[in-house]
Amino acid sequence: MQTCVGQGPGASSQDPQSGRGRGVAFPGGCRVPEQAEPGASSVRWKRSPGDTRSSPKRDLIALANRAGEVLLHRLANFQRVWSLPPNENTGKEVTALAWRPDGKILAFGLADTKRVILCDVEKPESLHSFSVDAPITYMHWMEVTEESSVLTSFYNAEDESNLLLPKLPALPKNYSTTAKIFSEEKSDEIMKLLGDVRLNALVLGGNSGFIEVYAYGMFKIATVTGVTGSCRGLCLSSDLKSLSVIAEMQNSSDGPLEMMYFQLDTSLLSTYLPEVTRMARKFTHISTLLQYIKLSLTCMCEAWEEILMQMDSRLTKFVQIKEASSLRLKAPFKEKNTTTSVQDEFMQLLLWGKASPELQALLMNQLTVKGLKKLGQSIESSYSSIQKLVISHLQSGSEALLYHLSELKGMALWKQKYESLGLDAAGIEDAITAVGSFILKANELLQVIDSSMKNFKAFFRWLYVAMLRMSEDHVLPELNKMTQKDITFVADFLTEHFNEAPELYNRKGKYFNVERVGQYLKDEDDDLVSPPNTKGNQWFNFLKNSTHLKESPLLFPYYPQKSLHFVKRQMEGIIDQCLQKPADVIGKSVHQVICISLYKMSQSEESVPQLFKLPFLWNNKSSSTHYVIFTIAESSISKIYILRRHTDTSRSVNNGLLAVEFGNFLNNSINESSESRFYSCLDAHFYDDETVTVVLKENAEQEGKERILAQLPLSSVYIEDQERGFSWDLSKRLDEQCDDISTRTVFLESQWRVLENMKAQYVAVNGIRKVSCVLSSNLRHVRVFEMDVEDDGEAEEEEEEETTQTGGGEHELNQSTDNQDNVCGGSAELAEETGELESNLDS
Repeated sequence: MQTCVGQGPGASSQDPQSGRGRGVAFPGGCRVPEQAEPGASSVRWKRSPGDTRSSPKRDLIALANRAGEVLLHRLANFQRVWSLPPNENTGKEVTALAWRPDGKILAFGLADTKRVILCDVEKPESLHSFSVDAPITYMHWMEVTEESSVLTSFYNAEDESNLLLPKLPALPKNYSTTAKIFSEEKSDEIMKLLGDVRLNALVLGGNSGFIEVYAYGMFKIATVTGVTGSCRGLCLSSDLKSLSVIAEMQNSSDGPLEMMYFQLDTSLLSTYLPEVTRMARKFTHISTLLQYIKLSLTCMCEAWEEILMQMDSRLTKFVQIKEASSLRLKAPFKEKNTTTSVQDEFMQLLLWGKASPELQALLMNQLTVKGLKKLGQSIESSYSSIQKLVISHLQSGSEALLYHLSELKGMALWKQKYESLGLDAAGIEDAITAVGSFILKANELLQVIDSSMKNFKAFFRWLYVAMLRMSEDHVLPELNKMTQKDITFVADFLTEHFNEAPELYNRKGKYFNVERVGQYLKDEDDDLVSPPNTKGNQWFNFLKNSTHLKESPLLFPYYPQKSLHFVKRQMEGIIDQCLQKPADVIGKSVHQVICISLYKMSQSEESVPQLFKLPFLWNNKSSSTHYVIFTIAESSISKIYILRRHTDTSRSVNNGLLAVEFGNFLNNSINESSESRFYSCLDAHFYDDETVTVVLKENAEQEGKERILAQLPLSSVYIEDQERGFSWDLSKRLDEQCDDISTRTVFLESQWRVLENMKAQYVAVNGIRKVSCVLSSNLRHVRVFEMDVEDDGEAEEEEEEETTQTGGGEHELNQSTDNQDNVCGGSAELAEETGELESNLDS
């Protein structure tokens, strides 16, 4: 085994203990209080991490600290790539992390708001988010590896919708929408979110047996029941045949916590893999389009400004002034007649060109010529922006949504393929109808905008000239021209929009609703203040008088009294209800195959952060096997246990449960007397299908217990000679049967090294990048180790040369190598600093 010299200041002059030969490379590094220097591989955090996950494809590691911050670092030097601070809207308590298998999307769960966020790896921005019913305690993101001719043909045909549908326009960047996913130019953000066509699934686990499966990390395809306790680990096999679950369960209120293992049969997903893939792809397209429509509507709401309500508020104040004046001048018992007073005031101004003192004060002192001009410009700008968003974004998204729902309905009608998955053609038809109603309401809004722009333009042009005359300013000749048709148009506008409505004052605190567009953008259940006038409409009269067309499925329902927001929420609810059925049907098909009580948890284990404790789950894709690694602290602390089961629940495997203990491999290196020396496993993770990375603690009688990082090859555990199988007694916990479990004693020859000056406790590995990260027991320090480095002379000479260059001329860099063993030292931390920082940590 080859090691590398630490590159930080104050490297220990004593060469740390290490193995030899080809195996593991452990570069040391300095602990830097603020940030890591270039080349350093050990970092100290101010805040302890809540979870760590290394990227499956790239040289990155994601961390979530206790303050709710999500961090992305490079593995090589722990340089920070970006950080995502906690957000009051999304949440502040990050409890779980998971990478999409292609490494382009990071998912994290928030316990305080019960939300899941999908974040782009390139920049700290939310691409998608959804709510769940319980706080997330664990997340697992898997990818299907199975290939078939049916799947290949589907992958090739995925771009059909791209050929038939126009590309959705990017949302304007000048709106502060909550997600920037659709505001990028020259990139298809939807396809980035969807990722590869190959099916991948995000599995979420929470308290009280909460487990849900989301296709492509976006849309729920299964709600799993049958598991009790709080989820601490999940692993859905790559062939979709079974799901392994680790859960904590308490049988009674005063009883101890027990660690349970469940294996659930998910063979329906495997049997109908092509159909599940196609259906899930449609679901995620629909989910993405719903988000696009939602953000388009958000942009429309931001384009509408409060200044547009100024006319309503000024007219309401005008009525209140006139009422107060009327009460002072008239007898209290005399009936007030202010219903048409405002309308009469403006009509007199229109017909005779004279305004009452009250109206003149309203126009000249409160509204003002400058204010009227600004109001007119605001209305024109706002309405134009909303109109463009409706035409280019809202209608485009709705038409694409209609297309995908229609295709989904066609799939549902193929009952041989999709009926078993719960696709309901009638429910999808209801969703199509709801989208049609939404499109009708969007068209109605367009008509209101078009009408309002014409009305306001004529009204403001007339009122602007009238106010200029009141102030005795010069009126341009082109503005002074007004035909009888223009007068009639303004009179009709005043008649329709300037009717005083006392009942409106009780609802909205105003007497008038001159501005008609904003009511469509209000997210409330109340009816529209000024619904469209359908009297005299020949089509409406025809439908009203036709008994056959009233309930015709060919006509979309129309809701003239409701806002666009209301119809949108109604559409979302119907679509969610329609697409929820497959999740329920698939979830009910998942059933429990086996439930094993592993061990009773000790009090020391209960105090360990949930996301760092064993057991650890792994799926070997090549052999279709589930692995579970765990320790039993109270009965046999010197052993780790490896449980394995076939992903096909109808099949079994040999050596289903084995115990592994480590023989003495530090003999003659630290203490010649090794009779009482043994090793307990602090943490273990699968490095790859054939190797397990473990953190061991030497349990010797003397002081100075060492922490060791080692690679455990499974070939040394599962040897050809088959021993007697373990006889399961499922009525008992495994810790009560541990004496009957076959034990393998493993002697590690080369793939290990002692971790000096660090109370290592946890390990996170990335076999693809050949890197391991070791965390200290207080979760404040991390070291990065390169694995599987060739032991050749060139590498050694390069590292020695680099050490010489780094340490040359600087008294602080005290690097040394052991020429006798030809091994480079890996520790680069000051012993004094280590003692100061970690003196109070439990061993």
